[in-house]
Amino acid sequence: MKITRVAEETTFKNPHKIQAKKIFGSPDAEVIHMTLNPGENLMSHITPVDVFFYILAGEPTIEIGNEKEKVSADSIIESPANIPHCVYNESATTARFLVVKLPKSA
Repeated sequence: MKITRVAEETTFKNPHKIQAKKIFGSPDAEVIHMTLNPGENLMSHITPVDVFFYILAGEPTIEIGNEKEKVSADSIIESPANIPHCVYNESATTARFLVVKLPKSA
C-alpha cells in the first residue's frame, strides 16, 4: 500500500505561480492538488487530454470555454480536451481542488 500525505509533498514550479503538488502519477492518470489563495488564479490554458476538477474547499470560479460558474466543495467539473479552461479564486477564502488528467498528458 502506498500512502501519500498531501501536506508532506513538495510544491512544484508551474507557469501559474500557484501552490501545486503532484500527488499521483501513472501511465494512465495524473492527479495534482492545487491551492488558490484569495485573488489567485490558474491561467487560461488548453490540455490535450480530458480533465476534471474536484473541489475540496472554498468557492472558486471555473471557466471552461465560454461558460463560467462559481462552484463549491464536493463538486466535480468536467473539462474536455482542447478547450480553454481556468480557475479563479475571487472569494475571501482559500480554495483547494484536485486536477485529474485522464489519460495523463505527455
